[in-house]
Amino acid sequence: AVVSTQSTGVDGREYDLYMGRDKMENEDLLKWGFPEDVWFHVDKLSSAHVYLRLNKGETVDDIPKELVQQCCQLVKANSIQGCKLANVDVVYTPYPNLKKTGDMVAGQVGFHKNKKVIKINIEKNNEIWKKLEKTREERDIDLKEERERRDRQEREELKKQQKVERDLEKLRIEEERRERDMRSYKLLNDDPELVTSNQFANESDAERELVDDFM
Repeated sequence: AVVSTQSTGVDGREYDLYMGRDKMENEDLLKWGFPEDVWFHVDKLSSAHVYLRLNKGETVDDIPKELVQQCCQLVKANSIQGCKLANVDVVYTPYPNLKKTGDMVAGQVGFHKNKKVIKINIEKNNEIWKKLEKTREERDIDLKEERERRDRQEREELKKQQKVERDLEKLRIEEERRERDMRSYKLLNDDPELVTSNQFANESDAERELVDDFM
């Protein structure tokens, strides 16, 4: 699919933005988005669908305010009605919260949980939008392959982590076994009722000497 991409840096972190040029490209983005993506759209008006790709480990709560503004200005500028208004409401939510049912037309989405949808009102700011436009590229991206590659990497990382955890568990069990053996050995040596083989040997020698004396 050919999609528009923009890149931006905020607080020393780099981010990519994906935007479909029409409703069919929006469908591709919806189908093959990343779990780390955050979806932006002008509320109750037709607009572009913008997907912000967060870095690994980040959540919607970690998005810098400046970055939220950039995404909001982008969907506003790419709304036929919204771009003419002084201010609009913009909604955004984590990608996994998007819901697509069979009765929805192309480009239409719903939400699994409304409480996970954030709404803010923004005023027109052409400076922010123009700055983003300088990084805009039209790219032919295999969105399916990108998602499958991302999932493969995640599975490989999970396998490595599970192996590390298994190895650590083996070490823990082995260490506990050694500690038990050491405690058992210490108890054995500290028991006054137990006599060592050397003591038995010494006593046997003494008995033999006593017998020899009587012979």
